[in-house]
Amino acid sequence: MPLCCRAVIDYRATMFVSTRPRRIAAAAFWLALIFAVTMALLPHPPELAADKFGDKFHHVLAFSVLSALAATAFPRTPPWRMIEHLSFLGAMIEVAQAIPALHRDCDIRDWVADTIAVVVVTAIARWLRRSRRK
Repeated sequence: MPLCCRAVIDYRATMFVSTRPRRIAAAAFWLALIFAVTMALLPHPPELAADKFGDKFHHVLAFSVLSALAATAFPRTPPWRMIEHLSFLGAMIEVAQAIPALHRDCDIRDWVADTIAVVVVTAIARWLRRSRRK
């Protein structure tokens, strides 16, 4: 069998095996995204056990989870695009928190924390994916 045909068969086999985990990760990503945006835009979000760590911890945790799920669910998306989109989401959340009716604080440091978390987790996911291939 020619090498190109074997590559196509191997590629399709890989796609079949990894489709279910990707779908689960995609569903988890969208649910986490809805949860994160909802919590960010509630005027008075509920107290969480992690509140003692501060607001930046919430941002880093939320965007780390979103990045990990996105890297798993959408492996063909270029890392820079994933970083761009998730960072933009963080920026838009901060813009929305500037709405006076929400009684929330718009803080550029929150967006910076979001972006740093996205970059670090996306880089780790890319490194793990490359090390698995070898």
